[in-house]
Amino acid sequence: MELKLFWTDFAQRELEKIYEYYHIKMGISIAKHLVNGIIDETLKLKYQPRIGQEEELLKDREQEFRYLVYKNYKIIYWINEQENRVEINDVFDTRQNPLKMKRTK
Repeated sequence: MELKLFWTDFAQRELEKIYEYYHIKMGISIAKHLVNGIIDETLKLKYQPRIGQEEELLKDREQEFRYLVYKNYKIIYWINEQENRVEINDVFDTRQNPLKMKRTK
């Protein structure tokens, strides 16, 4: 069964920040390629939502957060079975301090 993909506002803002950074530093082509790659990586979650590993740093949360990796980015998500969707909650640059992942804003 195919699940829907839902990007939270927070995850969308993080994706926009990534785009803006690479647009300024590397150009529009690189920025688009990276952001499209991140988005494309999430498409497999429609059919295989449990493909990602559990995120150890977020085990204290109510939801079971999982992640996929694309280049230097962790795509943090959880499976909302009540809504029949996968919720993308964050796109986290793995070059940052891992404890920063626990941020809420």
